[in-house]
Amino acid sequence: MSSLTFTGENMETDQRKLFLNTIGWGFALWLFGYVLGMVFFAFVPKEVIGWYVMPLGIAATLWVLFTRIQRPFFRCYVGIGVVWTIMAVALDYAFIVLLLRAADYYRPDVYLYYAFTLVLPILVGWYKFRSQG
Repeated sequence: MSSLTFTGENMETDQRKLFLNTIGWGFALWLFGYVLGMVFFAFVPKEVIGWYVMPLGIAATLWVLFTRIQRPFFRCYVGIGVVWTIMAVALDYAFIVLLLRAADYYRPDVYLYYAFTLVLPILVGWYKFRSQG
C-alpha cells in the first residue's frame, strides 16, 4: 500500500478512505462476528458457533466489499485482505482466547474464517477490476 500516491487536496480524503477501508471496516466486520458469536453462545453448542456465524459474516463482508469499498488499484484489495486477516487473528486472540480463556478456540471453522477474511477482498477486487477492463 505504500505505492499509493496521494496528491493535493485529495490527500486527506484518500487517507481517510484508506483508513476506513482497512482498519474501520475490518474492525466493524470483526465486531459483527464477535457479537453474533456471543448471541449464538446462548443457543448453540460452542463447538459449532463458528459455523452459524460464518455465512452471516461472509454476507456482511461481501456487502461491505461491493457497496462500501472503492479502491483505485487491485493491489489495494490484496492489502485489505492482509490487514483484515492480521486484525482478525490479533483481535480473536486478545478477546476470545485470552479474555474468555477459550484455549480450544482454534478449530477448522476458525481457520476457514481466516482464509475467507484474506481471500474475499482479493476475489472481489479481482472481479471489480476484471469487469472494468
